Amino acid sequence: MVTEALPPKPDAARVRRETGVIRESPGYRAFRVVNAVALVLVCVVTLYPFINLVAKAFSSEGYIAAGEVNLIPRGFNIDTFRVVMNDGTFWTNYGNTFLYTIVGTIIAMAITTTYAYALSKPYLKGRTFFVGIAVFTMFFGGGLIPNYILIANYLGWRNSIWAVVVPGALSVFNLLVMKSFFENFPEELEEAAAIDGLTTYGIFFRVVLPLSKAVLATMTLFYAVSIWNSWFNAFLFLDDKSLFPVTVYLRNLIAAATGVQEALGGESAQVASNIQAVTMLLTVLPIICLYPFIQRYFVSGVMLGSVKG
Repeated sequence: MVTEALPPKPDAARVRRETGVIRESPGYRAFRVVNAVALVLVCVVTLYPFINLVAKAFSSEGYIAAGEVNLIPRGFNIDTFRVVMNDGTFWTNYGNTFLYTIVGTIIAMAITTTYAYALSKPYLKGRTFFVGIAVFTMFFGGGLIPNYILIANYLGWRNSIWAVVVPGALSVFNLLVMKSFFENFPEELEEAAAIDGLTTYGIFFRVVLPLSKAVLATMTLFYAVSIWNSWFNAFLFLDDKSLFPVTVYLRNLIAAATGVQEALGGESAQVASNIQAVTMLLTVLPIICLYPFIQRYFVSGVMLGSVKG
């Protein structure tokens, strides 16, 4: 009797390679579970303060003082919103903030992109010197009093938009990120554009910038958020209330919570914690609305400009 031989058992590793199917090991599955749990916890920790802020903004002071407001508003009340939003000065200062943010971001991006593009060229004479000047300012500053004298007296920018938008127009961190991005930009594209007759400015504006949307969007977000949230320069150099940004208005509103309480009237007034929540919510809302439109550029922009190939 002849016994038919059984075919050899296929090697599991070879089968996985041929079929393209990779089985997850127990250790990797455990890692994925732990990673998912950790990310969920990070999301909860990140979102809880903001949701709590929204809840306090629509809650009465009594529930806030008693510590009974967590994620859901208690004693729903919008008196503080009415007082703030019926104030014409609030809308004037809000418009100022938009103006300062737009003008300041344009100036900052113009300085940063041109400076970074020039520094990215190894043949630039004095390149090390100019990089050193920028990095030096990250560690050493003139101090508050010299800056005040320079801006208020020598430049004459007191009660001027320039006192708000110019001093912070260049972030060295953003400059170095963008410089690294331009250093990784394909030289072949610039050489081809030069052969076609484009000047240095033509190459920069018609070739380099259109292909740098990710890093440009990221830097624009950084500058816009920074200028929108800034208040100290305006507080220091502006005396005219009609020139205040909304951050200074809201800062003064929080400081004058007692006066707002009298304006709202009696025991039902929303004071202290409620005013802080309302003002912070109104301040951060436009940036939250802006972020989703450029979020897709955010990660790629930072990574493209932070890794030197």
